[in-house]
Amino acid sequence: MQRAAFKMFLKPGMKDEYKRRHANLFPELRALLSESGVRNYSIYLDEETNTLFAYQELEGDGGSQDLGATEACQRWWAYMADIMEVNPDNSPVSIPLPEMFHMD
Repeated sequence: MQRAAFKMFLKPGMKDEYKRRHANLFPELRALLSESGVRNYSIYLDEETNTLFAYQELEGDGGSQDLGATEACQRWWAYMADIMEVNPDNSPVSIPLPEMFHMD
C-alpha cells in the first residue's frame, strides 16, 4: 500500500460550505475512488492559512489525482470551483507533499 499527501487551497470563509459539500460527495465519485484503490482518504484544514491537507492510502499505482479525465471527477471539480483555488480546467490547485517520516 502506498501513501500520498497533497495540499490544496480553500477560499476564505468557505469552511462550512466545503464540509457540507463533502458530506454529500457524489455517490458515483465515491464509488470511482473506491474502485480506483483509494483508501483511508482524509482532508484536514489549516484554518490560519485556508490550506487543505489531504492524505490517502493507495492500492495500485494511481490515486485520486489520476481521475481527472472521468466525467464524475470533472463534474465534482466544476461543483467545487467557486470555493477553492483552481486551475483553468477547474482542477484544484494541488501540490504533492513528499513523505519525510512514517511510523507504523
